[in-house]
Amino acid sequence: MADRSAKAEPKWVYAFAAGYVDGRANMAELLGGKGANLAEMASLGLPVPPGFTITTKVCDAYYAAGRKLPEGLKPQAEKAVQLIGDEVGATFGDVDRPLLLSVRSGARASMPGMMDTILNLGLNDETVEGLANRSGDRRFAYDSYRRFIQMYADVVLGVDHGVFEDLLEDFKNLNALSSDTDLTADNWAEIIESYKQAVVDTLGRPFPQDTSEQLYGAIAAVFGSWQNARAQTYRRLHDIPDSWGTAVTVQAMVFGNLGERSATGVAFTRNPSTGANEIYGEFLVNAQGEDVVAGIRTPQSLTERARIEAGEEAPSLETLMPALYAHLVQVFQRLETHYRDMQDVEFTIENDKLWLLQTRSGKRTAEAALRIAVDFADEGIISQSEAVMRVNPSALDQLLHPTLDPEAAKDLLATGLPASPGAASGEIVFTADDAESERAQGREVILVRLETSPEDIHGMHAAVGILTARGGMTSHAAVVARGMGRPCVSGAGALRIDTKAGTLKVGKRVLHKGDVITIDGGTGQVLFGRAKMREPELSGAFATLMTWADGERRMAVRANADTPRDARQAREFGAEGIGLARTEHMFFDTERILAMRQMILADDAEGRREALDKILPMQRGDFEALFEIMVGLPVTVRLLDPPLHEFLPNNSDEWPAIAADLGVAVERLRQRMTQLAEFNPMLGFRGCRLAILYPEVPEMQARAAFEAAIAVEKRLGKSVALEIMVPLVAFRAEFTAVRDMIVRTAAAVEKETGGKLDYTIGTMVELPRAALRAGEIAEGEEGAEFFSFGTNDLTQTALGLSRDDAAPILEAYTQKHIFAVDPFVTIDIGGVGELVRYGVERGREAKPGLKVGICGEHGGDPKSIDFFEKTGLDYVSCSPYRVPIARLAAAQAAIRARGGWDDSADN
Repeated sequence: MADRSAKAEPKWVYAFAAGYVDGRANMAELLGGKGANLAEMASLGLPVPPGFTITTKVCDAYYAAGRKLPEGLKPQAEKAVQLIGDEVGATFGDVDRPLLLSVRSGARASMPGMMDTILNLGLNDETVEGLANRSGDRRFAYDSYRRFIQMYADVVLGVDHGVFEDLLEDFKNLNALSSDTDLTADNWAEIIESYKQAVVDTLGRPFPQDTSEQLYGAIAAVFGSWQNARAQTYRRLHDIPDSWGTAVTVQAMVFGNLGERSATGVAFTRNPSTGANEIYGEFLVNAQGEDVVAGIRTPQSLTERARIEAGEEAPSLETLMPALYAHLVQVFQRLETHYRDMQDVEFTIENDKLWLLQTRSGKRTAEAALRIAVDFADEGIISQSEAVMRVNPSALDQLLHPTLDPEAAKDLLATGLPASPGAASGEIVFTADDAESERAQGREVILVRLETSPEDIHGMHAAVGILTARGGMTSHAAVVARGMGRPCVSGAGALRIDTKAGTLKVGKRVLHKGDVITIDGGTGQVLFGRAKMREPELSGAFATLMTWADGERRMAVRANADTPRDARQAREFGAEGIGLARTEHMFFDTERILAMRQMILADDAEGRREALDKILPMQRGDFEALFEIMVGLPVTVRLLDPPLHEFLPNNSDEWPAIAADLGVAVERLRQRMTQLAEFNPMLGFRGCRLAILYPEVPEMQARAAFEAAIAVEKRLGKSVALEIMVPLVAFRAEFTAVRDMIVRTAAAVEKETGGKLDYTIGTMVELPRAALRAGEIAEGEEGAEFFSFGTNDLTQTALGLSRDDAAPILEAYTQKHIFAVDPFVTIDIGGVGELVRYGVERGREAKPGLKVGICGEHGGDPKSIDFFEKTGLDYVSCSPYRVPIARLAAAQAAIRARGGWDDSADN
């Protein structure tokens, strides 16, 4: 009787062959994308070489055992190898009819070229003769053997592949041979002996002749490549978890290097650059797959149309092998219909027979992704909702900004962080004032700073791009640049900036003011000179998909906009109002900053009002422009938020000139700077605290907004949806004090103008206490009428991290897996997100129907938007150039929330 207590051996191996398939496409988590798709193609009756897949669970077991394969694997693998042999009429290790195998990696997410592959496994000094006899081509057999030694020694044994490349080149040079195809079977046999000797010289042991040893060595090496440096980097860049692991697929070898009726190739079923419905790919006659990748030989076009467009002389597959090409077209159509997506296919032709080695969803540009998704929906292959889910929102950045021409020449100076997308070329300037003056003269400039501050706003606005030596992805420069739609590279630590001398040093190179550079905010590259650009093109497919997305989403999408230019850009990109108008950005123009400084230096309320009276008409004009552009849509005006010292010069060298402009003594300016100095201004005299201690400021701002609203309503005959937001509230009493000032001002303006105002007063929730006491702040008719979560500051105050200084900490913490992602880019759901959720719940308990939005940088981050949808926010607000991204992300979040999408389908 069997021992029922004995534990069943786990199923490590899933086989696939004609009429026998263990796995399916929906098993990518276990079999990896390659293994699952091979099994699926086999089940469809497509020509797939028989094989088997070793599951990702074995990868887990391999690392858990200290990089050792589990004991139970070998019996299952041996049975599967025998099944392959039965299918092809060969035996693994047999001298006369040897079975040769390929061993390839395959994670559930495509990681092209990141892990290792071994081809022609099973060859040794004896089986190579069997292959020669069976194929009738001794040269082919020995060419395959030398390929196997070179690949296996590199991947499995750790012998540098350059050793073999040098031996081969030396041999060709000594024998006056120019190409690998010129070598004879005897030549390859001679080279093989030198290869084997190189292994002995390097390792002190011979190249393994035992085919079983070869197989398990290759399997272990492919599992081991999951943790190689390039694979780890790729996963980090593409948010692929380390825990997924890779599967390993073992297949019978098919040979594209068996002569002139054999070939190997790679194809996309549609153009991955444009999305056009045309086959796109290349092939090589009498070659194996690595020949295409290595670039040793120039590949040929698959289609005659592509050959003509490229001006190639070598024939296309369409004309060289027309019957095989027609078969390939039929296969592509079937794969597209079955997988309902554009496919990236690897194939081999062996003596006029087509074999499929792999299919997967093809990687594509944002332009192509849009067109393919819309075309598939129009062709009835997928629904419009699925088309919306097919496009990565973050990829839209490629379409919304000028970008470097991929073929442009590059003179790389340095690399920093890709802080704000797009590319720009311009003359170097080192101060905001220079940026503004040069721009006034019609020049395009790049503002180069050690780091930026709010005082640089006018220069940042004047510049076509911003470059800083310090700061991270959420530094002041990065945040403001994204809001303005300016390309920005931050944290380029190799730069040595001397503002006084007007020089920028990179190594031994010295650049001066006026020299032209190019920055690429999509890659972080800084280039010397003016590079060729590609302007954004918002195609018909873009407009179509965005219309579909708007029909799916629940949340509104607003923009953070402070200027008419930003507001118009936001409307063009589909914003449904302004969720944050930062009034402090309106104070930095030359004329206004002078009045603002007069207000700061005033000794009493009367003096402050006198200075503010100069700003009032300018502020009113700003608001009128925003209200006209956004007429009929909500505009949220935030009262003055930053500490007053930000309006005064940091550089003491500037004090004499500014004191003269203000008509005060330098000593008075110095005293005021001392009075305003704070150890941590982020937690000091700012926000509603300014409004309570200096009520003249919110009164002026409220009056400007109310007078502007009435003027626009009278002029256009349309109502203005005005929302006034009180910043940095922590206590209900703070909100009440500022609210009362606003209400009194509104009543005064209505009385003076005879107009009737329609406005609401709310608060920006950016302190943990405000989130915790949200019910108290919202309660009653006199409570906040809306909340807008300022998640930039809420993240800083919740985590105790300054976003301007946290770059080294964030980098270390993400590397050490303390942070999965940068919490200033994607919201910290467990901490900051919990405060948001708590604030929404408590606020709506106290005031049902309370309008709630978010205006921090997270408002443009797709992952954060998914959380905001689940939390029930009414809208997100982000920089104008991220509005399309937010629209698409909000639509996808709504589809997920309705249960209309299985995220596992993305894998």
